[in-house]
Amino acid sequence: MKICNFGSLNLDFVYRVDFLVKPGETKSAKSYSMYAGGKGLNQSIALAKAGAEIYHGSMLGEDGQFLKETLEKYGVDTRYIKSCHEKSGHAVIQVEDGGQNSILLYGGANQVMTEEYVDEVLKNFAGEMLLLQNEINEMPYIMRKAKELGCQVYFNAAPMNKKVFDYPLECVDFLIVNEVEGKELAACDKEEEIIPELRKKYPKMSFLLTLGKRGSMVYHKNRFIRCGAHHVPVVDTTGAGDTFIGFFMATYLKRGSIREALEIATTASALAVGKEGASDSIPDMERVQKVIEKKCLGPLKVEEI
Repeated sequence: MKICNFGSLNLDFVYRVDFLVKPGETKSAKSYSMYAGGKGLNQSIALAKAGAEIYHGSMLGEDGQFLKETLEKYGVDTRYIKSCHEKSGHAVIQVEDGGQNSILLYGGANQVMTEEYVDEVLKNFAGEMLLLQNEINEMPYIMRKAKELGCQVYFNAAPMNKKVFDYPLECVDFLIVNEVEGKELAACDKEEEIIPELRKKYPKMSFLLTLGKRGSMVYHKNRFIRCGAHHVPVVDTTGAGDTFIGFFMATYLKRGSIREALEIATTASALAVGKEGASDSIPDMERVQKVIEKKCLGPLKVEEI
């Protein structure tokens, strides 16, 4: 099965700092780097590195050729990326010594999709798999069109905002959220309430809930499966969630096992946080499998609950 990722392409401007800048504070950065980024780009690269047949759909500014070349370098098919006169999307990212980050986004070309362009791309993916994040425009139209074409729709509701509540989420097959996004969508306060409350709202939907250092949880086909986390030294958490999503989807698509998908995705994201950058930190499947086989990161608990 082919995967089309209709997602963002960003230039990431990364500044390393002792601590994240607070309101009203001016701080000198310890270093500066520029990377290819955007949740869409990161997830496409993760899917490619995990062995999936992945196509990327997006608008790209004239200043963003570097982003297209980065996707191609890792094996992502870019034939559906379309150039426009808007500046490419970009992000200003602070990364503190502990690895935590804060991100300021400018949508740019990611926000100039048209219905005509969406139709042009999606007509090639009837009955296939579609991955979406919340960094591009025309989301309601894309979801409805994808469902009309019989696509399996995976939606990562990040970054979370009020627009998500107006999306036709009944068109989504697999919803992917972290704890903060999940609590907001489920209108609850406790981690253990997220999936039960989401099930009440969207009874036909499957859910992937990522919980950072506490692991992850999946509800799919009336089964709850929980996976722990590897505790590793953290250099940079940017892109770790995108790595998890890409490896989870690729593994589940290829092997049909939620357990294996969680184990591989958890290991891949643990490796990703040990290196600076987003797309540059994503490991390939061969390395992930070797780490699992040799148990380099220790045991990982995966259980049905």
